[in-house]
Amino acid sequence: MNLHPTVVAFRYRAFIAYSHRDESWADWLHKALETYRVPTRLVGTETAIGPAPRRLTPIFRDRSELPSAPDLGRIINEALDQSAFLIVICSPSSATSDYVNEEISTFKRFGRSDRILCLIVAGEPNASDLLGREAEECFAPALRFQFDADGLPTRNRTAPIAADARRGKDGRTNAKLKLIAGLLSVGFDVLKQREHQRHMQRMIAITSASIFAMLITTALSIYAVIARQSAMKARDDAERRQRQAETLVDFMLGDLNDKLGQVQRLDILEATDNQAMKYFQSLPTTDVTDQALALRVKALQKIGSIRMLQGSIPAALESYRAASALAGELAARLPGDSARQVAYADSFKWIGNAYWYQGDLDRSLEKFQQAIALLSKAATEIPGDTELAFDLASARTNAGRVFEARGEFGRAKTLYDSIQQTFEALRTREPNNVRWLSELGDAYDNLGKVALEQGQLVQAVRAYSDDQHIKAALAARDPKNYDAQENLLISDAILGRTVALCGANEAALRYASASVTLARELVAFDPKQTYWREDLGYYSQLLGGLLRQSGRLEEAVRLDSDAVRLLDELVATDKTNARWRRELAVAQVEATRLHIAQGDYDAAERQLTSALATIKIARAMTPSDINLVLLVANADIVAGQIAAKRKDTNSARDYWTQARDASAPIARMGNDPSALAAWASALLLLNDLTTARPIIQNLAGIGYRAADFDALLGAKKVEYVPNPDVVRRITATMTTETPHEIE
Repeated sequence: MNLHPTVVAFRYRAFIAYSHRDESWADWLHKALETYRVPTRLVGTETAIGPAPRRLTPIFRDRSELPSAPDLGRIINEALDQSAFLIVICSPSSATSDYVNEEISTFKRFGRSDRILCLIVAGEPNASDLLGREAEECFAPALRFQFDADGLPTRNRTAPIAADARRGKDGRTNAKLKLIAGLLSVGFDVLKQREHQRHMQRMIAITSASIFAMLITTALSIYAVIARQSAMKARDDAERRQRQAETLVDFMLGDLNDKLGQVQRLDILEATDNQAMKYFQSLPTTDVTDQALALRVKALQKIGSIRMLQGSIPAALESYRAASALAGELAARLPGDSARQVAYADSFKWIGNAYWYQGDLDRSLEKFQQAIALLSKAATEIPGDTELAFDLASARTNAGRVFEARGEFGRAKTLYDSIQQTFEALRTREPNNVRWLSELGDAYDNLGKVALEQGQLVQAVRAYSDDQHIKAALAARDPKNYDAQENLLISDAILGRTVALCGANEAALRYASASVTLARELVAFDPKQTYWREDLGYYSQLLGGLLRQSGRLEEAVRLDSDAVRLLDELVATDKTNARWRRELAVAQVEATRLHIAQGDYDAAERQLTSALATIKIARAMTPSDINLVLLVANADIVAGQIAAKRKDTNSARDYWTQARDASAPIARMGNDPSALAAWASALLLLNDLTTARPIIQNLAGIGYRAADFDALLGAKKVEYVPNPDVVRRITATMTTETPHEIE
């Protein structure tokens, strides 16, 4: 193969072909190739395709390089013709993309089949040959087969040259180097050795640069403060040095931060951010330009976000407060500028979220309400701004969740009603806007939750059904939109869990099964996606519980086991994630119930011990979470059942008394049927029917008929007839169709 005479004539070193679902990979690869500096000793070296260049530029990325032109097909063909190599990002999405397949076919028709390089990011090569695994195929048809002299595909197979970025394979770094080796026609080992040397040099250089930058920044900030106290000339010098310092800080927070992250020097990254923080705090806010202030706001919010990711909420709050003060100064300088008012409101949302994670509900609500006030004023001044309407709805959602946590369900519902009206209006204005439809579904979800907390099962089922219908329609519209699929599986699970509270066990099983099936498909597509694994774990325990209550214990065993394993693995990867701990505890308590149903009390006791340990840590992280208090009450009920099976009546009574005392305050906060059922269950187990009777009557009026509660009432021989009108209305609201067939 002699490419030497032609490579230098190509306009592009390579053309990147990819599915839009792999856009993040295309972004990474495009930047990685265009910023790669060929090792100095290789530059000019003669290779099979000509002398090695200093840079691999330019690289054509089909979507980012396209101008606004009517004939995009012609532009693509010209770019392919002018590219020395074709790089295909291979995944199940690109394998089924007609667009990608045609680009490969076109490149092969140019007679350059031997210049096609592949980057595998997901799926499995040649999986279409494996029965039952066809959906995992990552090679497009044009990659798998040779083309004849007329440019037509044949039945003869080909073996594409591929770098494999998947975990456990080459990984990103080695895959990148393999592609670069192909583009340069040099050995991979040569590049690998050079890259290792460069990595060590970079660590030394970056460490030195960051220390030097911190020293220079400190000196400049001190100099600037002192210089401001001098005459006009000194003041001009100070401002010039201040601009120099802010440019340096911008570098520290931008390029330097990125490079420190690449070499995993998080210690220096944190020190750099801290130094930048000190610099901004040392300067006044009254005599600098608006542009400089805006830069500080951006930088401080970035520092806060980094600190949130590091799990340091107090440090993040420090940054967010400083950013908010500067945003307030900008807003005060130009009070008629709505954009500045919106930015100021946004700073309150950052602070409010940080307080929320700390469990400080009062201060969290205060900040969210400040954001709402500013955004409401801006919305009045710019009534047609859809992004502003979205920001206001977001702030109201945050405030509504605080009201929920405080038990003020009426105030939460008022906010959620306004949010639903906002997105109904936006949907009416733009009926095909997927974003507004999805947000409207979320608004119904919020209304369903607050209705459930108020004991309004009919309204809860109706709202959750409305959400599920929207999410099902969006998922059906774009089956390969994985976000839409995840939204659907969540709404399926929530609706299934809610109708189970009404005694509709078959419908509940249908929805929960659909949810778990979707979650399994997503995890099979990308096992590394933690949120999909969380969905699978959490909703597996939901389905396992429903199967247990239906007497299908063997089927429940695998689901409960999967749930505990998946959630335990997630907690191990991030011990600061309180939600994962709570969900793990829920799965462990459900697994305990299953062991009791199987008569294995030793296993039940071991599982419950693990659950209580998980709950203890979770409560230390979020002491104000009433869901954890209710979970403790349910765990005590289960502990009492184990003790009773062992004939330890005193211990059983102690556990049930604890459950009664824990659940009663939560049940009195509203009319949440789950809290009422826990309270009534503890009282029934304590044989206190007198106190339990009005609670049971309340649950009957609500229409509550969960299987576990029904079984306890039967065991205690308590007559229970749910309100027939409520049951009829709930039945009328629910659908009998298979969840994913709903239009």
